[in-house]
Amino acid sequence: MLRANHFIAAFLALLGVADVHAQNATYRCVDPGGRSTYTNVKEEMTGRKCTVVSREVSVVPAQQIMAPPAKAASGAAKATGERVDTNTQRSRDDTRRKILQEELDAAEKRLSESRQKLTEQDSVRTPEEKVAPQRALERLKPHREEVERQEQNVASLKRELSNLR
Repeated sequence: MLRANHFIAAFLALLGVADVHAQNATYRCVDPGGRSTYTNVKEEMTGRKCTVVSREVSVVPAQQIMAPPAKAASGAAKATGERVDTNTQRSRDDTRRKILQEELDAAEKRLSESRQKLTEQDSVRTPEEKVAPQRALERLKPHREEVERQEQNVASLKRELSNLR
């Protein structure tokens, strides 16, 4: 009899512990629209698919979204439609022209290197490629594409430079 009482007491204690754990459980419930909600009260989420995601939860309040910082003086002039003084604009244009020229010089150098690699690869023919010239064309295709890409870069940079005042 004493043993049965211990069993019942242990069983009731386990039920009490289980009840405490159930109250501390966090559920992730998905509504028919696919939106997830997290709660510790499963009964509130009837009609949704709920699963236990955690036995303990830390709640962190949502951060407020801050307004973007004010624009710098030059950005403010553009936003309000004010004009930038002539010397400032000339300095900006000169800096832009210098940067574009440096980019153009580098692009022309890459174009020259790409053309040289294509020429080198074009001069080498394996015996297999002599029989099947299509294989040589396939092997050279990436080199030709690189030359074309570099030519387009150079043309774009020249266009940009010509558009400057």
